[in-house]
Amino acid sequence: MNWLRRFMSGRYGPDQLSMALLILSVVLSVVIRFTGVPLLSMISYIPLGLCFFRMFSKNINKRRMENYKFHMLIGPVYSWSKKMRRRLAESRTHRFFKCPSCRAELRLPKGKGNIIITCTKCRHEFKAKT
Repeated sequence: MNWLRRFMSGRYGPDQLSMALLILSVVLSVVIRFTGVPLLSMISYIPLGLCFFRMFSKNINKRRMENYKFHMLIGPVYSWSKKMRRRLAESRTHRFFKCPSCRAELRLPKGKGNIIITCTKCRHEFKAKT
């Protein structure tokens, strides 16, 4: 294993974009396998080749910038899905409201009836039913 450590010395290695490309390649190969068109299987090798190119590249600054741009692109999608998972997990016990004036998200316990909600951010009051 020492030869692998020496070989990878100075190379970029795996990161989140490389893992996303690897997963995309596997998903494409499975989808193409079920479609039954063998010529399309070459398409699944493109993200795999890019993944290996990125991992074995010695141009670390360029790969780091690519990974940064990937994070800037995927960050809002990831945070939105994380927020939706949290809301789904807490949907049995809490209701979520948005303040009409500042659009802040407010979380209130269910079962309190018609109440007056005061926004913690802008102090705007509005009525809602929990």
